[in-house]
Amino acid sequence: MKDYGKYFGPSIRDARKRINKNTKNLIFNLDEKLIGLGNDKTYIVKTYGCQGNIADSEKIAGIMDELGFSEVNTEEEADVIFFNTCAIRDNAEQRVFGELGRLKGLKESNPDRLIILCGCMPQEESTIEKVKKTYDQVDIIFGTHNIHKLPEYLSEAYLSKERILEVYSFEGEIVESIPQKRAHKTKAWVNIMYGCDEFCTYCIVPYTRGKERSRSPEEIIKEVEHLSEVGFIEVTLLGQNVNSYGKDLDIDYGFADLLLDLHKTSIKRIRFTTSHPRDLDDETINAMAKRGNIMPHLHLPVQSGSNDILKKMNRKYTKESYLEIINKLKTAIPDIAITTDIIVGFPGETDEDFQATLDLVSEVDFEGAFTFIFSPREGTPAAKYVDNTTEEVKKARLQTLNKAINDGFARGNARFEGEVVEVLVDSVSPKNDKMLTGYSIHNKVVNFEGGKELIGKLVQVKIQKAYTWHLKGALLQS
Repeated sequence: MKDYGKYFGPSIRDARKRINKNTKNLIFNLDEKLIGLGNDKTYIVKTYGCQGNIADSEKIAGIMDELGFSEVNTEEEADVIFFNTCAIRDNAEQRVFGELGRLKGLKESNPDRLIILCGCMPQEESTIEKVKKTYDQVDIIFGTHNIHKLPEYLSEAYLSKERILEVYSFEGEIVESIPQKRAHKTKAWVNIMYGCDEFCTYCIVPYTRGKERSRSPEEIIKEVEHLSEVGFIEVTLLGQNVNSYGKDLDIDYGFADLLLDLHKTSIKRIRFTTSHPRDLDDETINAMAKRGNIMPHLHLPVQSGSNDILKKMNRKYTKESYLEIINKLKTAIPDIAITTDIIVGFPGETDEDFQATLDLVSEVDFEGAFTFIFSPREGTPAAKYVDNTTEEVKKARLQTLNKAINDGFARGNARFEGEVVEVLVDSVSPKNDKMLTGYSIHNKVVNFEGGKELIGKLVQVKIQKAYTWHLKGALLQS
């Protein structure tokens, strides 16, 4: 391939800007001339990262199917290989670089095979420089803002045989009507907003995903109703901070209003992620308390129990205000299951700071958590903070924290022993083909014996035994 035919690289400086109040809304339209571009060609999408990345991969797959490509299961079968990437932690990036290196031989064996790098990693300047220098097998690079331009990139790559790099570092747009190939038959991701304006000092997401921008409530409600009509049972509303939904709209309409409107729809289950404690208001808690199709589970990242560390993280709340929210939630929804995210080893974290985190974990009694050792991300303020804590201490703190979290997980599961829970059946258990597995309304994994015909259905299961990671029960015959 020749040198770059298109080159628009990322800029951290530009990605920091928040200038435009109004968000441009676009409608995806596939050029009819490109339909059939993928006839007799195949693709695979490899996804890394959060639910937002998974939803983006569903859109990539939807576009590829519209173009006539067929999805396959292995790289060896694929004419087009996508790496839809995450930039939250360094180890995720290193895995992607390792995979790109491994595929160099596949590219050499078939020079017409296209390797595409997209998602959050290309939004980082350091990633682009590394790819340009080391990974000449990558043919197309685009970021989080321009999935809708994929047909154009593929056409240009096939016709010109030039490498394409186009990454926008602007505040972002909303593009409606992108076809979406849902990975699950009964559970769907629904973006309600994009981007993030929180600028936590450790997080690269505001730079990779742009400003907070909300979809119109009409578009969201229409999508959820359609999903229900075609057989979906559960939707998960997605946003980097769903609790700030609507703040950029020209109408007086927030996340609580959206929940109340979706509460009236025919969809049977509603979940949402991710929430930010600063923006979780009483109206949202009251909307959740209406129950019905709004599930009694909340993932509420706290990150630390130390006010000093929370301030250094720019989280904009205190341990005390977080606990006040928890108390409101448990008062309004007494059986609620609360999970969280916690970072250990943030620069400057002392033994006292870590103990404050353990104290908070004990007081809240979380029923699960994603726990991480701090990973510096180039371009974020925290990457320049002085960090005197050894890796050994960080790993020891993580082990101690995980023990406390797992104890809470087990206690949270134990409360369901002897109870009957509603389960949305996902699949056959990967560990026992005679068992089915699914999720309760509290987002608990439930395993029970049953036939494959129950997959995709809501069933009643009596819990016989609670384990740390799952519940085991018996199907109640209707």
